[in-house]
Amino acid sequence: MADTSRIAPELLGGLEFFPDLDFSQGMAPYRGASPRPPLPVPPGLEVVQVGSRMIAGAAGDPDVKLVTFDPPRTSAGPRAAVLHIHGGGFVLGDAETFSGLCRLTALQHDCFVVSVDYRLAPETTWPGSLHDCYAALRWLHDNAAELEIDPARIAVMGESAGGGHAAALALHARDQGGPAIRYMMLDAPMLDDRTGTASDPHPHCGQVVWTPQKNRFGWAALLGTEPGGADVPAAAVPARAADLAGLPPTFISVGALDLFLEEDLEWSRRLARAGVDVELHVIPGAYHGFGVAGDAPQVRQCMAWRKAALDRALG
Repeated sequence: MADTSRIAPELLGGLEFFPDLDFSQGMAPYRGASPRPPLPVPPGLEVVQVGSRMIAGAAGDPDVKLVTFDPPRTSAGPRAAVLHIHGGGFVLGDAETFSGLCRLTALQHDCFVVSVDYRLAPETTWPGSLHDCYAALRWLHDNAAELEIDPARIAVMGESAGGGHAAALALHARDQGGPAIRYMMLDAPMLDDRTGTASDPHPHCGQVVWTPQKNRFGWAALLGTEPGGADVPAAAVPARAADLAGLPPTFISVGALDLFLEEDLEWSRRLARAGVDVELHVIPGAYHGFGVAGDAPQVRQCMAWRKAALDRALG
């Protein structure tokens, strides 16, 4: 039985939204099922136009689906853009999963938002998902004039596994001399395959929602090998990168009871040591994915921090 005694009372109700994922039978139970009915669009966000398009993937890879979120124009001239990468433990989710957040981001910041439908593990192992995300970044940059966006103001945003993918994308773009990323907005990013494999696990983190067992499954699915070992390629795991210098300014938020707390704290420390501006928020009594708790004060505060940071970053 998970210990919920340390969870903030305002956030307890959010736990009922999370299914009890059982990966013991692999991904078969989660593939091919009828899609969920679409969630209602939050009031005020229906003005954002939602579309989709296919773009070319990397050489030898299939085309990549993008979902676009285009708000009514409120100013003249090129807009900023945000590349969103969805969460789901590397094995679940799609580009529509966080459509409410994408709509809100587009409207609040008068920016063009693209969510990338990258290939999931274990059907596709690393670096397939990285190639898909990089193709999306290059498409945004290369088509800036047509999209009426400023190629110097492209941010990346992701939650959980999407945050890990965003960090890996920033490292890859830096190393490839690819399009510049203006800012990284990371919500409880999944950064280190060694979390959940250590002999001294955190005594309070990862009790609910995303546990060490689920984390090991997610990383094994992505890597195609057992996580935590010496044979894991460093390029596949942001926390294993030897050098974080030259990465874009970064915002990180994480719950104090989240399994990813310590890896996110360590990555923030390393970013700062590498000369990267980093804004870090640890939310007391919060578990992984606590944002589902709706109008809880912790959720409102975190959303306000995110909005202010992205406002400053995108101008």
